[in-house]
Amino acid sequence: MVEPSGVRDLAPYRGAAVVLPSGESEPEERALPLSHYIWVLKWHRWKILAFVAAAVISTYAVTKRLTPLYEATTTIDVDRQMPRGGMGEATASPIISPIDADQFLATQTKLIKSDSVLRPVVDKFGLRKSVPGRAPGLRLAELQNAPIELSRLDVTRPANTYLLQVKYRSPDPHLASDVANAIADSYLEHLFRIRIDSSAKIGTYMTGQLTQLKSKMESSSQRLVNFERELNVINPDQKTSIQSASLLQLNTDYNAVKGERVKKEAAWNAIRSGSLNAAYASTQGESLKRLTEDLAESRQKLAQAKMHLGEGHPEYIRAQAQVQEVSQQIAEMTESIGDRVAIEYQQALDRENMLREQVAETRAEFDRLNARSFDYQTLKEEADADKKLYDELVRRIREASINASFQDNSIRIADRARAPANPVFPRTSLNLLVAFLLSGLLATGAVIASDLVDNTIRDPEEVSRSLRVEIAGTLPAVNSFRGRISPSLVQGTSGEIVKRRKNDALAGYADAVRTLRNSMLLTDFNSRLRSVLVTSASPAEGKSTVASHLAMAHAEQRNKTLLIDADLRRPSVHRLFDLPNEKGLSSVLFGAMAWRESVSETVITDLHVMTAGPVSRRAADLIGRTLPQIIEEAAREYDLIILDSPPLIGFPEPLHMAATVDGVLVVTRAGHTSRKGVASVVAMLNRLHANIVGVVLNEVTPDMSDSYYYHQYYSRYYRPADANSVS
Repeated sequence: MVEPSGVRDLAPYRGAAVVLPSGESEPEERALPLSHYIWVLKWHRWKILAFVAAAVISTYAVTKRLTPLYEATTTIDVDRQMPRGGMGEATASPIISPIDADQFLATQTKLIKSDSVLRPVVDKFGLRKSVPGRAPGLRLAELQNAPIELSRLDVTRPANTYLLQVKYRSPDPHLASDVANAIADSYLEHLFRIRIDSSAKIGTYMTGQLTQLKSKMESSSQRLVNFERELNVINPDQKTSIQSASLLQLNTDYNAVKGERVKKEAAWNAIRSGSLNAAYASTQGESLKRLTEDLAESRQKLAQAKMHLGEGHPEYIRAQAQVQEVSQQIAEMTESIGDRVAIEYQQALDRENMLREQVAETRAEFDRLNARSFDYQTLKEEADADKKLYDELVRRIREASINASFQDNSIRIADRARAPANPVFPRTSLNLLVAFLLSGLLATGAVIASDLVDNTIRDPEEVSRSLRVEIAGTLPAVNSFRGRISPSLVQGTSGEIVKRRKNDALAGYADAVRTLRNSMLLTDFNSRLRSVLVTSASPAEGKSTVASHLAMAHAEQRNKTLLIDADLRRPSVHRLFDLPNEKGLSSVLFGAMAWRESVSETVITDLHVMTAGPVSRRAADLIGRTLPQIIEEAAREYDLIILDSPPLIGFPEPLHMAATVDGVLVVTRAGHTSRKGVASVVAMLNRLHANIVGVVLNEVTPDMSDSYYYHQYYSRYYRPADANSVS
């Protein structure tokens, strides 16, 4: 007996559910294309438009019920280049620098909103009713003393300007302009009051300090006079400067004499050692040099006379006398030079000693005066500082008393508010635009979010992309059919069945099953599928219905087909075809009969059904041993064998069946089956090296994906003249 392709020993899986190993990785999730989200928005466009329309209409109704408010604006100019009004150095400087301009303007904004500025305006116009957040139980006096805030007041600064805009809103346009102008006037008056109070406090404080400072100045001046009398000089600083210059000159002369002494000492030491070169370097060196040249010339004449005339000749005697005379002159001159160098050295040494003593005396005097001058300088600086501070304080007191009467002209009202003609609140067009945009974004986000959180199988492209398996076909949902074959559908001839299926609005479903049949059987030209297992990831996916219709569609082509109900736990094929279930696959597994005896004929030609037989869990353990033999024998008699199995997750027998048949068809229920469940099924089948024919998406509706749009137009394709035709 030849074992069918894909059959293998699955004894370890008998009686236990198969669990994926920890190392098995599920197919990689990939992002959906932009076209999918565009389709989602297009499909839910009426819901989005309805929500947007409701939001816009509600906004319009609420806007029309609001009380209109008018806004008046008073502009205050802060001129940072304009000096403060008054006199003195402080008033000559600009009010603010470019560095702290933002901080200054922010401070003025807070000051305009302060209680001191707003209270006079609130009392003048009776705006105390607009004070928010009144605490219950407060007495009238406590309520009047509570900090005042105006909720309709706004102070802004236009970008890149030194302007402050005081804006106030009110249902009365004239009241809005009057309050805005009054707040600006109150702000300027408040600044004037702050300046007067500050000047008064500064004057009072400085007047109190003036008496103490005057006494301190007189005391420091008296100490300075006493010190000058003690030194008996008018200006010790000038004396110190003379001593410093004298000491500097003596140091210069001393260094020069010291250098000259060293030079003389070196010459004397050289002369004393008998060095003729030292004598040449003296002041009489030229005379000594000429005598030395004369001596050399005389000796040369003496040598010539001796050689030509002899020692007794008069010329020789005169030459000899001349040599002796020149030698005597050189000796005398050398001795004279030595005496002169010794005298010059002694004189230089005496001058050095004298200058050293003078430098020491001058330095001592300079140090004494310098030490006293430091004390004098300290007393003088203290006296000058006290006098300067006293004069400055007197000047500041006078300036403060004068400046207190000046009003600051660097902060002024540039443009007074006028009564506005049109309200600024509510802005109907802006509110409607915001409502339209926000509601549109909210509705769009809700639709996309609901699509993202949906983890079920819906789109064929999504299944192919995320699970990396082929889509064998899609079956539309039929409300009147609900995926079941009615008893009347399987009665009568095959032509009547087809006719009833078309008249019952099942033509689209029937053609989808035919497409699934062709996609499954005609895809692989190298090998022919003789046996197919129809399974699912979980119950209620419609696998039994799909298997039954697939068998019917194959039999309608005059192909001999065998449908086996292999779901021994919850069989349903016998109910779909209205067949008895007293015998079937379980009876064959227990050896009660041969498999051919359990096969029943149906009203559809060439379609035979093997029901599940009596329900038995023990029979499921025998599938791995008996089912391959049944399929091998049935394959010789039938063109196609279709097995309806239990769900693959949680049950062991579908694994045996998947390893036995030529191909596996996984049925999923669109919009209900999770991707993780299908991914687990695909991973298990891949581990068993089963041939996955593809995935079937059952009960699809047009709102699940743009891939199903053609199903809703299927019924329009048929004309009334085609109603009685048989496909």
